Amino acid sequence: MIYLVAFMLSFAVVLVLIPPLSRLAHRLDFVDKPREDVERKLHRQPIPLTASYAIFVGFFLTYIMFTKELSWETAALVAGGILLLTIGTIDDWYKTKGKDFPALPKMIIQISAAVLVFLSGIAFTGFVNPLNSEYIMLPIWLQFILTILWIFGVTTVINFSDGMDGLAGGLSAISAVTLFIVAVVKGQSDSALMSIILVGVTLAYLKYNKPPAKVFMGDAGATFLGFILAVIALDGAFKQATTLSLFIPILALGVPIFDNIFVVIKRFIQGKAIYQADASQAHYRLLRAGLNHKQVVAVLYLISTCLCLSSIILLLVEA
Repeated sequence: MIYLVAFMLSFAVVLVLIPPLSRLAHRLDFVDKPREDVERKLHRQPIPLTASYAIFVGFFLTYIMFTKELSWETAALVAGGILLLTIGTIDDWYKTKGKDFPALPKMIIQISAAVLVFLSGIAFTGFVNPLNSEYIMLPIWLQFILTILWIFGVTTVINFSDGMDGLAGGLSAISAVTLFIVAVVKGQSDSALMSIILVGVTLAYLKYNKPPAKVFMGDAGATFLGFILAVIALDGAFKQATTLSLFIPILALGVPIFDNIFVVIKRFIQGKAIYQADASQAHYRLLRAGLNHKQVVAVLYLISTCLCLSSIILLLVEA
């Protein structure tokens, strides 16, 4: 029952906040303007970039109301979210002026948010040896590197996937549902709570972001969703995982992870900067192949659902 109420509250908060924030965005000219010379700009009218604030407020307002205690982990999560929202807003503001914000400051802030999470105690500490059921504790330095790489990586791939109406939000919702199921099966109430709240905020956002979108979440919102998904996996699916079940969260986030691994490798081979925005993601390739917008989103939703179902099967096999 608590999960249902948390879902409904987070959904309602975002649903109510987006319209006034959108009106404010138009007044402040904080909108993503169409550019015919840029292949990635698929919209043809100015779109508000303020959904990120509704998502942030909806998530943390609900989470703090339902969490049992305000811990250092919660403080790190809020602080990390604020950092990402701030640097993402600056990046989005640059975009409204037709400019690109430098990649280095964004990378530093994203890594800083990940470090806060690690210092709070949320980390990838090790895994269970399937041969003797003993827990293999990794050295602290390796825990630090793997935790930072995971949070930074998921934050980045969700952001890279945000190039089409309804895509990043929908993929995040599908992944969050999967992580919720994993957390419930494992009896991890906090991870389950965060997951179902994330489902609520993303579905409410999708009501306004489904094609044709009325609002965008921008880099601020996409990096925030990626950050929360990464933390949920660390605090849930990765906890006490065996070598086999380590693949559960990777499959749950399979579409953005595998697509962007391909993109990074391609950019590296071509000698491009990894952070250089282009139209090499799967959704752009499918558009060039002849699919329309809704078909592309449907195909990627289907692939994501299949990968998530695979991760649940893997969970049941492990159980």
